[in-house]
Amino acid sequence: MKKIEVSTFILRIVLGVTFFIHGLVKFQGGIENIVGWFDSIGLPGVLAYGVAVLEMVGGLALIIGLGSRIVSALFVLLMLGATVKVKLAGGFLGNGQGAGWELDLALLAIALFIAINDSKMFALDKVFFKGQNNQTQSL
Repeated sequence: MKKIEVSTFILRIVLGVTFFIHGLVKFQGGIENIVGWFDSIGLPGVLAYGVAVLEMVGGLALIIGLGSRIVSALFVLLMLGATVKVKLAGGFLGNGQGAGWELDLALLAIALFIAINDSKMFALDKVFFKGQNNQTQSL
């Protein structure tokens, strides 16, 4: 067992749990509120459903190790959008009225790391795609 595999596994689980909880809270707190907030910042309100579902389903997929590279790439795009559209104006540490984009940057970096390196330790991808494992490693 290599250290990089263990490290990537830990990052995958932490990222998955973080996004799953963020998505869950959007639904528990009333997704209609999030839809209204999206509308208020100039984004289509229906996008709130897509974001919340991506966070929940994608987070769960990372936890079980299913499609980790694809999900992580989607999270990179999500964090880029959140940073540029919502957080960038507030500064790195925030402006006293809202959070900064330091956490978004950290989540983006973790997601990018997993998208580049993948994470096969304790992953369902190993079960479903074990025949492709040798081909992927040679790339």
